[in-house]
Amino acid sequence: MKKYITTLQNCSLFKGISPADIENMLVCLKAEVITFDKEYTILADGLPAKYIGIMLSGKARVSQVDYYGNRNIIGMVEKAQMFSEAFACAGVKELPVTVTAVEPCEVMFIDSNRILYTCSNCCVFHQSMIYNLMRNLAEKTILFHQKIEITSKRSTREKLLTFLMYYSKQTGSNSFSIPYDRQELADYLGVERSGLSAEISKLRQEGVLESNKKIFKLLNKI
Repeated sequence: MKKYITTLQNCSLFKGISPADIENMLVCLKAEVITFDKEYTILADGLPAKYIGIMLSGKARVSQVDYYGNRNIIGMVEKAQMFSEAFACAGVKELPVTVTAVEPCEVMFIDSNRILYTCSNCCVFHQSMIYNLMRNLAEKTILFHQKIEITSKRSTREKLLTFLMYYSKQTGSNSFSIPYDRQELADYLGVERSGLSAEISKLRQEGVLESNKKIFKLLNKI
């Protein structure tokens, strides 16, 4: 597990905890690391919502598919980020989402009960970890409300611009890269890909933005 310590130091779950203590805690938590190939399902809709995942390398997509086969992308999981923690902590019996590797991944899984309930060893930093987990859940709630604001807009144009302005504010720059390709962005916004592509072309022609695949630049005409 030593080779993952640097990555785990950047994970919000272990914020403020020293490398030596993280290493000891992983033993107590009985953490397990599993490797997944690209497009492999890491966690599937309907599985028990028991484990918290930490992305050690690679990237994954969190999505839902409705009765009609329409995919709704909830977000991406990058290196050192957690996923499925909200469902595990809420005691949900089955996962309502699917997590899919978009590139080869290494994932650490921890049974949520080993985090939420202190062990007989009374690890010194266990309370810090619980606090970090609660803070992470609060931050995820804010991001969820941001998505609601984005997808509640009436038109594809409004949804796209609201999404891009969020990323601009988040990065502190009018030029930035997003984690989605065109189809993924359409699924995140809840719009048709053809309509999204047409709107991006229209906004480029109007001088509102510049774009190249996943890279966008907002201009001064918004």
